[in-house]
Amino acid sequence: MAVVVSLRWSGATPEQYEAVRTAMRWEEHVPEGAVLHVAWFEGGALHVTDVWNSQADFERFFTDQLGSALEEAGIPGEPETSFSPLQRRFVTPGISGSD
Repeated sequence: MAVVVSLRWSGATPEQYEAVRTAMRWEEHVPEGAVLHVAWFEGGALHVTDVWNSQADFERFFTDQLGSALEEAGIPGEPETSFSPLQRRFVTPGISGSD
């Protein structure tokens, strides 16, 4: 079952996020099970909303790949994380990238 993953990291910076994104290259090498990724900064924290094919896909990616990149970038601690079942998703045709 597809899930919405919500993450919040207090103290993470845009520079750290970009270091992880550059190291992981997830836009070129999409992790198995990833569907959608949105990130922003607000209130001194990195916020991420993802859609994954399953919670297990996300957890495998976090454990096997993302965790070490986060550590290398110096992003502190564990994020506040929640999983919710996806009801529906809609992405406007032709939309991609960071702008």
